[in-house]
Amino acid sequence: MPFVASRDGTRIGYSVAGAGPALVIVDGALCWRASGPSGALAAALRDRFTVYTYDRRGRGESGDARPYAVAREVEDLDAVITAAGGTAALYAISSGVPLALAAGNSLPAGRIAKMVLYEAPIYADPSHQADPAYVPRLTQLLAYGNHVGAVKLFLRNVGVPGFGLLMMQIMGILRKLAPVAPTLAYDTALCAPYWTSSPPSPAAWPNVTMPVLNVGGGKSDAWMQNAQSAISRALPNATHRTLPGQNHMVAAGAIAPLIRAFVAG
Repeated sequence: MPFVASRDGTRIGYSVAGAGPALVIVDGALCWRASGPSGALAAALRDRFTVYTYDRRGRGESGDARPYAVAREVEDLDAVITAAGGTAALYAISSGVPLALAAGNSLPAGRIAKMVLYEAPIYADPSHQADPAYVPRLTQLLAYGNHVGAVKLFLRNVGVPGFGLLMMQIMGILRKLAPVAPTLAYDTALCAPYWTSSPPSPAAWPNVTMPVLNVGGGKSDAWMQNAQSAISRALPNATHRTLPGQNHMVAAGAIAPLIRAFVAG
């Protein structure tokens, strides 16, 4: 697998599939190339795009460096864009969305041609409040090296029921995810500034002027759908779509046609 060096020297592993304009997929929490939705989506899009998938720092084959900063992850993504030829469209999902928006806001114009965003986990109205105990407890579990505990805490926080957690434990999924548990702090750094239960201001991303398609699932909770509407209103060149029949775990076959039409259009 190829690697690219980020600005701080961290090695970022990536994969390339297909032919056509460059499209980079930005994963969400606890996902990397070998574990998550990016592989199936890349396979669905490779007929139209050169698809770049990569392991965000601290995951899979990519390295890591301390201290963490959102700017370092933006530099990682920028390095992948350089490997893609210097300009690319982005598809970002979940906590990858704030990362894509941070990149769009800080990278030079032209680096990101278009963005398709799916369900950023922000809290944009009073119907959904952040758990004030979540961040301190996550920090404590990671400091103690309790990575399985950190994964369980995160999954409970996003609504996985107790029975689901038990099945994940029995099936060994929690142990599989434990090595990337420290990166939950990175996703928190990306998302927590927008856990205010109020809509993001246009001042949050003033330089995100490229065309953006912001998508929410029609079966997702109302607060999640409201958040996507709020993000779309905060961006000057955004189109909002609701994808019927989908929730946060969007199917590759459902989102791929939207990506194909928007990015190639």
